[in-house]
Amino acid sequence: MTQAEMVQVDELVREIARALVDEPQAVEVESVDREENTVLRLRVAAQDVGKVIGKQGRTARSVRTILGAVSMKLHHRYTLDILEEDDEI
Repeated sequence: MTQAEMVQVDELVREIARALVDEPQAVEVESVDREENTVLRLRVAAQDVGKVIGKQGRTARSVRTILGAVSMKLHHRYTLDILEEDDEI
């Protein structure tokens, strides 16, 4: 997998999150590479966490489904962690 493909996946998650929240400037996506997968840590403002997760987790599940499709295409597994703005890693 190339660096450009990883940046595109980060940007995809960032743009989806920005479209959902009230404070798009607070959206941050951090990639943590591991041996078998890449964890994308999505951080949003505290009041926007519910918008990113959605009712009964439906929105978060949908974003994870998109990441699953991207994972199949790129032959590299991506997972999504949703953090509040003040969560420590």
